[in-house]
Order: sequence, then C-alpha cells, then structure tokens
Amino acid sequence: MADTSALVSKLSSLGLKDSPVEHVAVENNEQWAEALATASGLPSNYVLTKTLVFKPKQPKSEPIAPIVVVIKETTTASSKAIGTELKLKDLRLANEDVLKDVFQTARGSVSPFALGQVPQEHIGNVRVVIDKALLTGDAQIAFHPLNSSQTVFVDSAALKAYIASVEGLQHVVEMDFTAEPAAAPVPKPAAKPAAKKSSAAAKTEDTAGLNKLGIQTPKSVDFSEWYTEVVLKSELLSRYDVSGCYIVRPRAYFVWQQIQEFFDAGIKGMGVKNCYFPMFVSSQVLEREKDHIEGFAPEVAWVTRAGSKELNEPLAIRPTSETVMYPYFGDWIRSHRDLPLRLNQWCSVVRWEFKNPQPFLRTREFLWQEGHCAYFGKEQAMRETLEVLTLYRRVYEELLAVPVIEGEKSEKEKFAGGVTTTTVEGFIPDTGRGIQGGTSHYLGQNFSKMFNVVVEDPASEAGAERAKLYVHQASWGLSTRTIGVMVMLHSDDKGLVLPPRVAETQVIIVPCGVNAKTTSEQRAAINDACLSVEARLRIVGVRAEADLRDDKTPAFKFNHWELRGVPIRIEIGPKDLESHIVTTIRRDTGARDAVQTDALETTVPLMMVTMQAEMLARARKIMDERVKIVLEWADFVPALNSKCLALIPWCEREVCEEQIKKRSTRDVMADEPENEREP
Repeated sequence: MADTSALVSKLSSLGLKDSPVEHVAVENNEQWAEALATASGLPSNYVLTKTLVFKPKQPKSEPIAPIVVVIKETTTASSKAIGTELKLKDLRLANEDVLKDVFQTARGSVSPFALGQVPQEHIGNVRVVIDKALLTGDAQIAFHPLNSSQTVFVDSAALKAYIASVEGLQHVVEMDFTAEPAAAPVPKPAAKPAAKKSSAAAKTEDTAGLNKLGIQTPKSVDFSEWYTEVVLKSELLSRYDVSGCYIVRPRAYFVWQQIQEFFDAGIKGMGVKNCYFPMFVSSQVLEREKDHIEGFAPEVAWVTRAGSKELNEPLAIRPTSETVMYPYFGDWIRSHRDLPLRLNQWCSVVRWEFKNPQPFLRTREFLWQEGHCAYFGKEQAMRETLEVLTLYRRVYEELLAVPVIEGEKSEKEKFAGGVTTTTVEGFIPDTGRGIQGGTSHYLGQNFSKMFNVVVEDPASEAGAERAKLYVHQASWGLSTRTIGVMVMLHSDDKGLVLPPRVAETQVIIVPCGVNAKTTSEQRAAINDACLSVEARLRIVGVRAEADLRDDKTPAFKFNHWELRGVPIRIEIGPKDLESHIVTTIRRDTGARDAVQTDALETTVPLMMVTMQAEMLARARKIMDERVKIVLEWADFVPALNSKCLALIPWCEREVCEEQIKKRSTRDVMADEPENEREP
C-alpha cells in the first residue's frame, strides 16, 4: 500500500495532533465502523466519511475529468444533483482504472488525500465537491490516509487547508446535500406501520385523478401526465409497490406477444435459435469487460443476501447478457465449422438507476429480446446486423404503424464495447423528440478477445501450427419500449388508439336502441344478432367481442372501449335488424359507415387493413413534414423549438457533436427548462 509517512507529516503541519489509528484493512464503512469500535485512542466525537469518484460522460478525445465527492457517511450523494451543481451530465462512478491511473489508489482506500497523488497533467481537470455538513460542528472527521488499514482524524480547518495546498487543483465546491434524501437507517419493527401508511398515502396521491373514468389531462397541455393516464386507464399497465416497476396487463402483453411472434418468425427464418441463460452474473465475470460494463455500472442491481446469510460473492442481475453468454461461446466454438453460432433469448433485464420512471420507456425491469451471434468474418456479422435492423423497422411499421428512420449511432452514442451501432429512431410530434426504437450492433472482435472465443485459421498450411482467429460478433435488442412509442404516437384525448394488427380485441359489438319500451323478445333478438356477428367475424380470424352487459348504457360502453383503444365498434339496434345493416365506427378517425350484414366477413377485415395502412401513412406524413434541412446554425435551434427533426451536415467528429449539444441546450439559449418527466 502507499507510504503514508509523507502525508502524515504534511497533515501534522496543518494541525494533526495524533498518529494514525491502526486497524484491519476494511472494504466498506460498515467494516470501518466495526474496526474502529475495537480500537483505542479515538476522539470522543467523530464522524465517518465517504469519498466517491465520479466521471462525466465525455468524448474519448478529451482528457479525463473526474469529480471527487467528500461527504458524511450518512449523506446521500445524488449523481444528478452533483451534475446539476457542476453543470455536467451523465455522471457515473469511476472504475478501478481511473482510481489507479489518476489517483494512484484503489477502491476502499479512496480519500481526499489521494488528491496529492494526482499527476500534474491531470490535476487541473479534477473537480472536488465537499459536503457542507462536514465543515460545520466540532466533530473530528475520519479518513483513510491512502490505505484502508489506518484512520486519521482531522478537523474541518485541516481538511480545507489540505485541499487548498494541492498544487494545480482549481475546482473546489462546497455543496449542501440536505435537500437530498438522507441515508435511511435500518428499519425498526415499530416504524413499519408508519412506513406502510406513508406508502399508501403516496400511492393514493399518485393515483389521484385516475379515479375518474376518462382522460382528464389533454395531450397538448401536459404530455407526460396525459401519457401516464392513458397507459393506466386503458389497462395496459398497473402500478406496483416497487418504484419504477409496473404490472404488464393482458392488453399490453398481447401487443408484446404479437411482436414476439412476428420477430421470432423472422429470426428463425434467418437461422437464429432461441435459448435461455440465467439472470445472475458473478461480479468476477461482470468486471471482465470494464469498458462495456462501465456504461451500465450505475444501473446494475446486486443480490447480496440469501435469507439471513450474506453471499460470499455478490451476484448481479443482468442489465444485458454479453458477459453472461460469451464465456460459454468460448466453450462451444472449437472450430470454424461450429460457426455461425446464432442465439436469441426472450427475457427480462433490470437496470436500476434512472431519472424519472416512465411506463414502458424507463422502468427498472422490462421485457425484451436479445440476440447474440458469432461469425467467422466481419462481412457475415455486419450483414446480420443490418438484417435485424430491417426486422425492427418492420415491427414498428407493419405491426405498430409507427414510421422510423434507420441509421447509425455516432461514436459517442454507440453501444459500449461495440464497433458500430445501428438504430431505428421514432419521432413523437407532440414533443418534437426522437426516441430510440431498437438497436443492432456489430461488435467486431472486442468481446471475442475478452472471452477468448477463437477458431483455427482454416487457410493455414497443412501440418503447420494453425493461427488462432478471433470470431466476429453481433448483438441486437428490442424491448417493450415499442409499446410506449406506439401509445405516444397514436393515442388521443379519448384514450388509447391501437392499430388493428396488435389489438387484443379488434372489434367490439354493442347493442343499441334498447329502452323501457323494448320487449324482452326484441332485447333477446338484438343480443342474439350481436352474438351472431361476433361468431361470424371470429370464423374469419377477426378478434371480436360482444358487450352484452345489461347494467351499462350504450354511451358508457362507447367510452369504455374508446378509452381502451378497440379499433372498430359495431352498433346493432332494432332498426338495423329490420334493414339488415350494422353501423361501424373507426376508433382512429371516428368515421361511421353502414355495412350490410351479409358482407361483414369481407368488409370488416378490409376495413382493418385500411385502418392499419392509413394510421402509418398519417404518421409518416407528419414526420416527413417535420424534417427540416438546416444548413445554417442560426436556423438549427429554431427548427428544434418548432418540434422538428433537423437534417444537418456533420463531419462525424465527437468534438463537433459535443459543441452542437452544448450550443443548443436550453440553458445556453435561455429557453424554458426541459421537462425531465416528459417521455
């Protein structure tokens, strides 16, 4: 470990009176507290600390700019709050390489004293954030002096003096974290009832407004609130008692099943086979690909206990499966004759950290498929990458009636560890935002080198030792986010609007014209006619349902099924029986038509095909009209503010991408703040 003598000497000159306290090496604050509990010579009043190192998302061409955050043990440091304070985005905990290369230390031994070990070429880029709570009161502050087997106690003046003495350090901020939620204590049995009451109250507050039958918030007034109302009141989802998680109800799961069936048939036609890997990942395996997993680090959920026992090794719940599957690719692929290996799995993944939960769009657990394939050559892997991207486009356009744009992500936005990321991007006219729909990645040989997935070169001369070649890989994924994109694009102030191909109920049949004067025979005849139409449509493959509830009025039923997005409503009344016609109403346009009852088997399916095509055509027309070619910077931000897609020339350099983002932010342009709750 690092030699602390020079540091102790310096601290002594700044007011340190006692020698460091020796104890066993510790890995976390809980172990630290236990070690100090058996030590002697401690001050009567002291506080433990945490020193965290974050790294902002930045172009690889820029020098690393870590953020050192020094806080009380009981303080919760929100990366979002810190980023807001420093005007930085996407802060993530730095990996071991940053701690080693920049601070010459390791996890468990990090303290503000590591600033003295930062090389001069890096120190000017380091930012320091100090918890104001550490600088008040007379308690001594405990730190590790460069290694975790010692503790020193300093006062706030000595801490500030040390940081001020670090040559070249320019960015130091004192931050008040009291607005952030404090670390929760271990719950006591007596506190449980109160917690339940609080949770129930919060749930009641969250669902206020959902007790009314229809959509209360117009789409044009508060898009985020409107969207939440639609997905909950249309019975796509229900809330769950774990924050950020939702129950996928049958109406939404049916949409997902239609996507599964369509896509599964497509990839099986390409030769891909389905499989299933466990959801748990050992920490050892997860850490093998640091560059890849760094992008997921804040989102990884860990299992640390089984029953009352701590696990010997924490287990991660997969955020994605590259590190789960690829070690076994190395076992299964022994020769070029074992290639290609083409696998897909339908599963759920867990990604824990996000800003604001949004149903289908940002949830802690979500359903998806992920394909992972290995090939002998780049050309084959790249061909598959693009073939799957085409399938994703077809899912959106042919099933969900959502137009998308196929393209390639920038170097900065591509999948961590990949070579090329291709994407389908949707467009939501009401917000003017694009939204990622699905991605397909060419991974090159990055993962095969990490997990030693190799084959012998078949071109090697006979008798000679054959060279080892790393395989080329592709991966691709599509999630239930698809459903959220569909809802945002098509739905309206009456509720959900479903394209016929993915609607669980495509046609709802409602008896009408029944009143107090209607005889029981007439009522029975109308109901029988509804059941007959239902049966006839089902025979030709239409998912039809008759709503014969006798405690609800026709008007109630109309609103009920409009809210739930049923594409076509058929109304049958006494006069319709006499005229041998029915009335059809389309959910998307409200168009009404009279249809001869003997033509229902041909007219209704054709009506659904027309509706599906027209929904896509309308959405594409709106998107195409919103694409603006912009050649001058003065026109760029106005195009975005007009809720348009800006098509601009770009040199494909990261530095230019960063400049465009920076110069077009709302802060720089003095525009109204961005609504982070908005999908």
